[in-house]
Amino acid sequence: MSQKTVLVVEDERPIRDMLAFNLGRAGYEVQAVDDGREARTAIANRCPDVVLMDWMLPDVSGLELTRQLKRDPRTRTIPVIMVTALSDEDDRVTGLDAGADDYIVKPFSQRELLARIRAALRRGSVSDDEVLEVGELKLDAASHQVTIGDAAIALSPTEYRLLEFFMRHPGRVYSRSQLLDSVWGGNVYVEERTVDVHIRRLRKALTPFAYHKLIRTARGAGYCFAPREV
Repeated sequence: MSQKTVLVVEDERPIRDMLAFNLGRAGYEVQAVDDGREARTAIANRCPDVVLMDWMLPDVSGLELTRQLKRDPRTRTIPVIMVTALSDEDDRVTGLDAGADDYIVKPFSQRELLARIRAALRRGSVSDDEVLEVGELKLDAASHQVTIGDAAIALSPTEYRLLEFFMRHPGRVYSRSQLLDSVWGGNVYVEERTVDVHIRRLRKALTPFAYHKLIRTARGAGYCFAPREV
């Protein structure tokens, strides 16, 4: 197996050096930069396997840089782990909605960070050229595009991941807790009501085409993706 590359985007030198040292000792190839401009240059030269993204950067916020990466077809599949001292639930939700694949709060243990990196790499190993289809609903994993017929469906990164999970696992009821673990990640601490918010948004995006009926509520149990509903 080839050595995985981690890009560390962190403006505080002691933290950046500590992360680079520990990740290198754990077997990763490490690129370490201190601002958004250097991060973009590093990614243009070589796409990393994972990005550790500090929220507070001197030239552009890690949040905005994450949005830029997730909008770019070349970089949208790179897992981004947001690293920040901001620990409120609203901050976590904001980071995840911007496209971050995970969120870790300073200070954190080295074991936890390595576990999150391994989890991000596992999630990113799913085939990136698969096309999932239910009726006229099509999800193209390579381009991260969702269409119904000839119409493009605009989804946030979180809603895209939620729809992709549903389309890969039809017919089974998943609790809110299970959806949080599978879509947001087991180490992301947000309230279960967050699932309801994104289910509503996903249904709203599908409603003009009557595909919202695919996502059924199992009262008291959770949600189910039911392809037979259309």
